[in-house]
Amino acid sequence: MKLENTLQKFGLTRREALLYLATLELGSASVQKIAVKSGLVRSTAYEVLERLREKNLVTTYLKKKIRWYSAEDPNQIVGFAESRVNVLKSALPELNALAGKTRRRPSIRFYEGKNEIEIIFDEILNEADTLLGLSSSDDLFRELSSVHKQFLERRISKKIPLRVILRDTPHARARQAAGKNELREVKLLPNTSEFHGLIYIWKNKIAQFSIAGDFVASVTESAEVANMQRAWFEALWERLV
Repeated sequence: MKLENTLQKFGLTRREALLYLATLELGSASVQKIAVKSGLVRSTAYEVLERLREKNLVTTYLKKKIRWYSAEDPNQIVGFAESRVNVLKSALPELNALAGKTRRRPSIRFYEGKNEIEIIFDEILNEADTLLGLSSSDDLFRELSSVHKQFLERRISKKIPLRVILRDTPHARARQAAGKNELREVKLLPNTSEFHGLIYIWKNKIAQFSIAGDFVASVTESAEVANMQRAWFEALWERLV
């Protein structure tokens, strides 16, 4: 299941991931054998395998007039992906220049579901040198415990300090006590206003998460808006103990 999820994050559909893994495990096999291994019907397996072939993830050949498929070496696939990234990186100066001509208004991106929330966490870890936050820690650890644990471990390994304002609860006080060992400084907001969510501020971006019920989030990119949010945070930070 973990490998299947990883391949879906790479851009494959669930069926494409299942068939690639089945083909990889078999080494080389007919459509019928791959279909049985993956649990899909033969007609669907053939259609999806052809899509994988177009993506250079599998190769095909005839063996006694029967079409067989082989999975590309995973290292080769990583090489393909890296080469595509390098091509895009080479165009970044021109792309950024083009974006700069119209980027006067804030850009806002929306995300839904736990998997997409992980995308935002990755973005933060790849960009932030310091991080500011406002959170209801009880909700965060109840709804996103495993995801946020990985985020915490990676944040510490990257030495990204966090200053965060938490709604005052026993759990928040425990986070405050453990703060020094986790590159985190905590101040507590009196538990008079109920809210459920998380806000992170870094560089010129603000991520806002709703984690009660539906998992939805947005990332706003704007130096002006980020500076306003940062000023608001600092003013509140100075008033709290």
